[in-house]
Amino acid sequence: MVDQFVGTWKMISSENFDDYMKAIGVGFATRQVGNRTKPNLIVTMDDQGTICLKSQSTFKTTEIKFKLNEPFEETTADDRKTRTVVTMENGKLVQKQSWDGKETNIEREITDGKMIAKCIMGDVVAVRTYVKEA
Repeated sequence: MVDQFVGTWKMISSENFDDYMKAIGVGFATRQVGNRTKPNLIVTMDDQGTICLKSQSTFKTTEIKFKLNEPFEETTADDRKTRTVVTMENGKLVQKQSWDGKETNIEREITDGKMIAKCIMGDVVAVRTYVKEA
């Protein structure tokens, strides 16, 4: 199921991301950079089923490696230390991050050849759209 996500994805649009960053507690200066950054997302998977999500931009590159359904420690691009678990739910790759009694979900799904990433914090939803690079 993860196979459809494997590849290099280029961001083509980002909606409501500033509100999402505010909701998770990102400071003003970091939000300014975050709003201007259009990262590529590189998704790979090895023979053991370890998935790597690498977000690459001129500003910052972050990488997480994980297996589905196995919790791990993540340091996010905005330097939050989270307890994260990634699951497959109805064809969506769902990343749940927990920290300081808070929780946010990032749901990624493939629709019409595009990867749609929904960043959800409470009732705030940001939608980031990616297209696959050749």
